[in-house]
Amino acid sequence: MTQATIARLVSTGWKTELLGKIVEERRPISYGIVQTGPPVLNGVKCIRVTDLINGSIVSNDLITTSNSINNSYRRTQLRKNDLVMALRGKIGEVAIVDEELVGANLTRGVALIAPLPEFDPFFLRHLLSSGRVVEKLRKSMNGSALQELSIGVLRNISISFPENINEQKAIASILNSFELAHCKIQLLIAQKETRKKGLMQQLLTGKKRLSGFNMKWNFVTIGDVFQEIYDSNNGDKRNAILTISSKQGFVSQNQKFDRVIAGDSLSKYTLLRKNDFAYNKGNSKTYPMGCIHRLEAYESAVVPFVYICFRASGKIDSAFYKYWFIGKGLDRQLKRIITSGARGDGLLNVDSVDFFKLYIPLPDLEEQIAIAEVIGAADREIRILNAKLEKIREQKRGLMQVLLTGTKRLKEFRE
Repeated sequence: MTQATIARLVSTGWKTELLGKIVEERRPISYGIVQTGPPVLNGVKCIRVTDLINGSIVSNDLITTSNSINNSYRRTQLRKNDLVMALRGKIGEVAIVDEELVGANLTRGVALIAPLPEFDPFFLRHLLSSGRVVEKLRKSMNGSALQELSIGVLRNISISFPENINEQKAIASILNSFELAHCKIQLLIAQKETRKKGLMQQLLTGKKRLSGFNMKWNFVTIGDVFQEIYDSNNGDKRNAILTISSKQGFVSQNQKFDRVIAGDSLSKYTLLRKNDFAYNKGNSKTYPMGCIHRLEAYESAVVPFVYICFRASGKIDSAFYKYWFIGKGLDRQLKRIITSGARGDGLLNVDSVDFFKLYIPLPDLEEQIAIAEVIGAADREIRILNAKLEKIREQKRGLMQVLLTGTKRLKEFRE
């Protein structure tokens, strides 16, 4: 699409221009210091790609460079309301420089964008991080071995914007309010996650007891209260084909791999019923000893036969054990029985016979239920907040699509 064609498509009162044309002439779009040298005590702070997170500059761990190196890169010395943009890895990650970072500099992977006074930096930040612009930038990197956005491409990307800076500010204000709400909920979720983690550490170990419960906990083997599942896939096509993600639990193979990887081996998959458990022996950063999850979202499903699968056979509350397993209650014991590192297929060497000999706590059934209810309530609060967070994300995405393109104009700026 030519520049003239784009210009005809934008709303009246809006203009299309190359990004490189709307910045200060003496400070064109540029990348930062190529070699910052060794860290310098009380030296000049430098922003890296890793310091750009969710539209902000995280300044508590910035590297430093010497005054002499900094003076060789005067063009990228930062001023208030400059924009900084990641050139690699985090394409679309853009932040605004505040007073705290005036005088700092950039590293090679970050670009300076110093807008002219007639442009609102907050509007430009939203615009440059919008899906439409990011898609253009990503397409420009096709064929690049380094997968890095070039300064030339960035200078020549076309953007559309209201010529009236007050309209820019009004749009930015609306989008900023959604960002603020997003940040508040994220903070609340983090607080709730910390509280839940504390509850699990205290209640699932017996360090803290709920009111009314004081009986000593017994310990039994997994095999005492669970039985191994050997049922194979019965050919019912209604059974979901699942895998286990360390963070998400049971997920469909389509969701995790964009396809079903079972192939002809599907007949060997293990058939699970709702509330059954499966141990994925694959190690991960989150669960180095593998992870155990309970099937909840499906009435039945099939999983790879390499998982150790089991269901409750005694009078126990499976929800209590769901949280106990998620809380890495077995890790110390698993570490002792793992015979070596990962096998050729990437799985830990855990024998099912040894697995079912591992010990688990056995509080009184009523206490199991009470503990699971307390942690479950904390879980539900987090799920509700995550749903609100996703709704805010969707609303903001929708507004960005119409407000940042001129498709929908704010009432006071309609002609």
